[in-house]
Amino acid sequence: MSLDLQFRPFELELEQPFESGDATITTREGFLIRAEFQEVVGIGEATPLPGWTESLEDCECALEEAVDAADDGSGAVLDAVEDTAAARHGVSLAIADCYATRGARPLYQYLGDGSRVARVPVNSTVGDDDADATAAAARDAVDRGFRSCKLKVGRRSVDEDLTRVERVREAVGDDVEVRVDANGSWTFDEAVEAIRGLDDADVSIVEQPLPAGALEGHADLRGRGPKIALDEGLLEHGVDAICEASAADVLILKPMALGGLDVAREVVTWTDELGLESLVTTTIDGVVARTAAVHLAASVPDVPPCGLATGELLKTDLGRDPVLFEKGAAVVPQAKGLGIDDVWGAT
Repeated sequence: MSLDLQFRPFELELEQPFESGDATITTREGFLIRAEFQEVVGIGEATPLPGWTESLEDCECALEEAVDAADDGSGAVLDAVEDTAAARHGVSLAIADCYATRGARPLYQYLGDGSRVARVPVNSTVGDDDADATAAAARDAVDRGFRSCKLKVGRRSVDEDLTRVERVREAVGDDVEVRVDANGSWTFDEAVEAIRGLDDADVSIVEQPLPAGALEGHADLRGRGPKIALDEGLLEHGVDAICEASAADVLILKPMALGGLDVAREVVTWTDELGLESLVTTTIDGVVARTAAVHLAASVPDVPPCGLATGELLKTDLGRDPVLFEKGAAVVPQAKGLGIDDVWGAT
């Protein structure tokens, strides 16, 4: 059965520039997608990110092909965007929003087992600053209710980063989870040294300590202290290769980079069967994709704290954020479908 599919471009301004690969990004550009099926409207977002997804130009071309295929139904539309992760994310989200809305249930219930979930735990992300500023930022996050803090590491020496982590642990106490994200910046020897010190500071997870290609290195780091999480490594190798190499304890799921909520949900199923943990985060997306990521996390039973509180990184957005953040948790929308206000006509 045919769909009515449309898309339009948008550009969102960031509060501060950030580095992605070799590029410095000051805005997030993408496409808002509208799907109508049997008089029900669904909304999606395709926001490519260099180094993680296809280019903006390739995303637009794929969406044009999807529009051309809309008369042949949702299967043909998804086939048209199969090889472009951000485009597929946006189209599949719009379609899922339609189906969940038609079924009169929140999107997370459509994705999961139908159980009601009120809140999803969220981690605070603390940037790369000196030890005093990092500790103060972590303490502020705890004062605002966060019970999990993730620190960016890897741009300084291992000794400097360990000092920062130790100061954070002193500032937040023993009852707060501390994680670190090295973004693949360490050598193997540096990672071994770092993990020894991070274990002493009771750090729970080290995200991407080595470059994405180093599966054997990550496997060798497991069991030395904190859990090993792969982010970029998941996109490069896939679940099967990671499991075959025993290279991770945790997988970081970015729905935009994986190609959609349905793909990410399949990864969750695999990780459950294989004894791995899954965490959900975003690629600094607009409110439509961020809300979708909250629904994905809500569909995962007993999900650990996830990286979902990223709206504050944007100066402008597509519309009002329906997700409230209280005491270190995202309050999950309970309206039909995505639960977001009509953003299609917004400027």
